[in-house]
Amino acid sequence: MTPQDLTLPALGLAAVTLVMVAAWRRQQRTGNAGIVDPLWSGSIGVLALVYALGQDGWGPRRALVAGIALVWSVRLTLHLTHRVRSEEEDGRYAALRLELGDRINAWLLWFYLAQGALAVLLSLSMLVPMSASASAWRVWDLAAVLIAVVALGGEAIADLQLARWRGNPAHAGRTCRTGLWRFSRHPNYFFEWLHWFAYPLLAVGLPLGWTLWAVPALMLLLVLKVTGIPPTEARAVERRGDDYRAYQASTSAFFPLPPHPASRPTTAQRSPRP
Repeated sequence: MTPQDLTLPALGLAAVTLVMVAAWRRQQRTGNAGIVDPLWSGSIGVLALVYALGQDGWGPRRALVAGIALVWSVRLTLHLTHRVRSEEEDGRYAALRLELGDRINAWLLWFYLAQGALAVLLSLSMLVPMSASASAWRVWDLAAVLIAVVALGGEAIADLQLARWRGNPAHAGRTCRTGLWRFSRHPNYFFEWLHWFAYPLLAVGLPLGWTLWAVPALMLLLVLKVTGIPPTEARAVERRGDDYRAYQASTSAFFPLPPHPASRPTTAQRSPRP
């Protein structure tokens, strides 16, 4: 990858910054900061498409990388957009509004800009394999496709299972323990993280390919310690109390693992028979 290859990410950063500022202004009017989430995933997909069209690396690899990125981006962006439109503001942002008061809009501006910068940074994991001129498929490419299929399918299934659970009024105030949610408290986050292994696998042996292993490491840090699990779980404990505490005690936080025997729901927690 040459310095010229960084022209598109630089232009992308400028464009994403403008989009994030516009979105920030919009959330001031709507009072819903969640719009930043679909914009983040959507920006990465658009950048991947721009790279695929603007780079001159091996064509089949560019098409494969763009295909993986676009399927991921479109699915997640549509899912997050539906959630923003159909639900009240995400509890993470609502809690921050209460905590920060009048300072919330200044904080959100920096957060939106940081999300835009993160989108461009993560998009470089797609640019690296797209820029490589080396031709011919390798076993690493097959491994990347398999990882991508498992990750995209797993995340979609987890989101669907949770949506169905929440759609039943009888489940109000209770924690989803069905399907993938029996084995992980955050299977959607787990499969999202797994998806980011596809790009370093596609870049194995290519120039700068080794640097891409930092991407899943960064995503793991963000999910486990920053914007993922900590605020989500704090909100869940606040809303579902002892039911969620019992879920925490019996179910793996992130990696899917067999549930502890204590995870079996009590009679009061089981869904009523049809």
